[in-house]
Amino acid sequence: MSSFTVDRAGALGGPAWLKRRRTGAFEELAAMPMPSEKEEVWRYTPIDELALDEYAPSDGQPLGPLGSTFLNAVVADLPERAALVTVVDGRLVAVERTGLPASVRVGGVDVLGDEEGALGRVLAGGDALVRLNDAFHPDVVIVDVPARVVLDAPVVVVHWCTTASAAHGGPDSTAPTDGWPASFPRTMVRLGAGSSGQVVEIVAGAPGAGHGLVVPVTELSAGDGSHLSYAALQVLGTDAWHLSRVAAVAGRDATLRTFTAGFGGAYDRSRTDALADGTGSSTELRSAYLGTGSQVHDVRTLQDHAAPRTTSDLLCKGAVAGTSRSVYSGLIRVRRGAVRTNAFQTNHNLVLDRGAHADSVPNLDIEENDVRCSHASTVGPVDEDQRYYLESRGIPPTRAEQLIVLGFFDDIVQRSPVPTLVPRLRREVRLRLVDALVMDLEEADRDRAEKEASESG
Repeated sequence: MSSFTVDRAGALGGPAWLKRRRTGAFEELAAMPMPSEKEEVWRYTPIDELALDEYAPSDGQPLGPLGSTFLNAVVADLPERAALVTVVDGRLVAVERTGLPASVRVGGVDVLGDEEGALGRVLAGGDALVRLNDAFHPDVVIVDVPARVVLDAPVVVVHWCTTASAAHGGPDSTAPTDGWPASFPRTMVRLGAGSSGQVVEIVAGAPGAGHGLVVPVTELSAGDGSHLSYAALQVLGTDAWHLSRVAAVAGRDATLRTFTAGFGGAYDRSRTDALADGTGSSTELRSAYLGTGSQVHDVRTLQDHAAPRTTSDLLCKGAVAGTSRSVYSGLIRVRRGAVRTNAFQTNHNLVLDRGAHADSVPNLDIEENDVRCSHASTVGPVDEDQRYYLESRGIPPTRAEQLIVLGFFDDIVQRSPVPTLVPRLRREVRLRLVDALVMDLEEADRDRAEKEASESG
């Protein structure tokens, strides 16, 4: 970790309390072991291959032409939005308020002022990667919705993360002298009692090969009786590492809905912990992933019940093709006193090629008796009965498989808690399936042309 120093963390700026927080996180990080495949929570992953010495905190690059093009595409895809927040390598660049009530605060760490304890209230502690983010995030995106305020459109946050091609590291593809760029986005969403809001986070980088490390941390807090809908989309390049952490808490009678979708990256890890902390609260978790080439997609979830009469419902669906791999590991935890809990956990995986592999590990940790908890998981190829049904009606075998896989993903995509994101999710799935299946080239080309047209404005 020669590039990650206390002096570098201290030079990031911000209020005095944030500087103290970064320094404390760095001291804790220095005393902590890095994640290892020997730990259950990192089992089945390539985490031992992560060499932090090859990376360095990004020094704040401009958005650039590729980033501007991507941002324009997001603007075209999500025309109905309350605000657009642009972030480059964790540094807030711009906030465009288009439909926000004046009482809603959206901005950087200055929004918190002297409210030192707000950051880290939902995610206290954490492993070495969380501490790495604590020590090196240059800013914080804050979305603060006061009590009884309703947002009619989503707040959209675009994180553009710098990557570097192997050419910068010389012919042997080693890291440049100062290391491959590492980005540490940080987001905090807080809804007051009785409020309602939607937030979309998009983590993106240059398409194609480009080395980089992205470690985002997001904290979500839904106050009593509030309704929070959150969706995250990851579309980094093929050589980047993405290690994200979402921590969420729902108060009394609150409803919290999350959706994460991972398509890019060499190793894409998404961990979502949702705590039903108030009586009558409800959490809903949705996740989707699609692996091609040699990608690894890793989804971890925790449905944590700490209060009576709480509910949680999880659905995670993904597919792997080529030699890609996926891991799903989820835990339903019912603490003592959380009586009359209802919790459901479902994971479905399609394995599209012989060289691909999927692991599914559902878990239960129940400390009460008066509860209802269930889990289910499936791993397998395309259903032969479905294939036969379509082929018996005159649909060619290749096209039948395409339709089945598209329908498999459409089922989860249309469950996004932010409906305006659904068209872009569908397009991302279809374009990536070109690499996984012998897709209809005319249809794929049409989708690609539509995407290029939207990105060009």
